[in-house]
Amino acid sequence: MYWRIGAQYRKQPVAENRAAFREIVDKGPPPGLLAFAGDLAVGWCQLTPRKNLPWLEQNSKLKAVDDLPVWSISCFYVRKGYRRKGVTAALIKAAIESASKAGACALEAYPLDTSLSPSSTSTGHVTTFARLGFVEIVRRTAPRPIMRYDLAR
Repeated sequence: MYWRIGAQYRKQPVAENRAAFREIVDKGPPPGLLAFAGDLAVGWCQLTPRKNLPWLEQNSKLKAVDDLPVWSISCFYVRKGYRRKGVTAALIKAAIESASKAGACALEAYPLDTSLSPSSTSTGHVTTFARLGFVEIVRRTAPRPIMRYDLAR
């Protein structure tokens, strides 16, 4: 919910955030993708049209670069024991395919450049996105570029 409502996420009770997200899921379309190892969900990424993430426009570092109706990959969760095993890359590949099938013209992401910041991240790493064909389109703050994958390729 953070990418949808910003700092308000930390100010409201967990149950309220959970209920708000459940409402988004129930209303549809699905707000993201799940990765499985057998029957076990091991990863998730939020994948949605950028317009569904209004907080991005309130953040001067992540505001829209242009008027293209892009989709966004805004965050990931990978279960302990499955990290550093390619789950994030698999989710990115699935996101490219899903956004393309949905008719999106491009897919954006807001990963962390770990060569400039030692922080942990739930947004993925620049190197992973670059390896999968995303290109940096703007960098308004050193450690967090906006990267894009052109789905018209």
